[in-house]
Amino acid sequence: MDDTVTYDVIVWGASGFTGRLVAEYLFQTYGVNRELRWAMGGRSADKLNAVASELGLGAVPVVTADAKDRQSLDRLVRSARVICTTVGPYQKYGSALVAACAEAGTDYVDLSGEPAWMRRMIDQYGAAAAASGARIVHSCGFDSIPFDLGVYYLQREARNRRGAVFAHVKGRVKAAKGKASGGTVASMVTTIEAGNDDPSVRQVMVNPYGLAPDDQATRPRQPNDQKPYFDEDAQSWVAPFVMAVINSKTVHRSNMLMTYPYGEDFLYSEMMMAKSKGAASKIALATGLFAGALSVGPLRALLKKFILPSPGDGPTKTEREAGFYVLHFIGIDPNGENMTANVKGDRDPGYGSTSKMLGEAAICLALHTPKEGVKGGITTPAAAMGDALIDRLEERAGLSFSILETA
Repeated sequence: MDDTVTYDVIVWGASGFTGRLVAEYLFQTYGVNRELRWAMGGRSADKLNAVASELGLGAVPVVTADAKDRQSLDRLVRSARVICTTVGPYQKYGSALVAACAEAGTDYVDLSGEPAWMRRMIDQYGAAAAASGARIVHSCGFDSIPFDLGVYYLQREARNRRGAVFAHVKGRVKAAKGKASGGTVASMVTTIEAGNDDPSVRQVMVNPYGLAPDDQATRPRQPNDQKPYFDEDAQSWVAPFVMAVINSKTVHRSNMLMTYPYGEDFLYSEMMMAKSKGAASKIALATGLFAGALSVGPLRALLKKFILPSPGDGPTKTEREAGFYVLHFIGIDPNGENMTANVKGDRDPGYGSTSKMLGEAAICLALHTPKEGVKGGITTPAAAMGDALIDRLEERAGLSFSILETA
């Protein structure tokens, strides 16, 4: 370890709900000052020490910084290999930290589900990160690791088994149990509010290639996933999936960053499976009404006050452990020789599984994907970590990746 670097990973925002879960996971899985040198970070040492005491985290080091003071952030990021941040909405609280990491060459992971902000970070700090060697990896929770790596895994297995990738992949949420993440909802609301004031935000949100700018590449029209229909390939009715607007952009950015291993004509569709036509129609209607209500200021205010979860709220331990998700990624072959990858998670998507995925992504960068010879920049889970992260998630984080065998 570099003499100037004290920690492999600093969990920034460790006194918040999700930050606590990440810290608890790291302690239970890796202990303190063994394989992994890590610390809890935030603004208040008293709050961090109180959390450490409450969770029984022993002698986990605590580091503090002022997020509004650039010199303070610079000292923070230079003390770690990787900054693992749970402090969102990131468009409100995350830009200075990205800038500090990009300039210092410090790797970074977050839980951002905010494509317009992510695009702004690409435009503003992508070149600095590439020059310094910093790997800035957004969306390292349920959005978008299982989807980004699900496509990556399917295409890897397709090359190995059939000698060619699929030009069309359908991501399908087969089943899931868990509460909506307050942080994800807060990010959605903040993005909508930003879009009301800035047309460029709306342009990124509606463009499936919004995170993959490449003027030289072929840009085929992507599937319309806003209407329910019976999907013959999935043998199920399907309906719009609220997180597809984030995940699909990440998948296309991975394809671009890896120099189009899926092909420049790659098509990606992401929807959720429903038990019936009626169920699919209800999901589509509810999704449309919810998005419409969030777009109207007075209705948005009422939803925030009385219905929507707050960023600091979350499910109980029992609820987190009872949650799960099952995702299918169907490679479409023109001759009908399809292949389906199955991705499972053993905790609720928004908190239990997300906290483990974020922690493992940080460790993967810190300890298992050496920076030597690796290009820095604002990247994605698949492009930055690929096989190494899949291995860690299966070994430690309760995920499984497999190919469904057909008769």
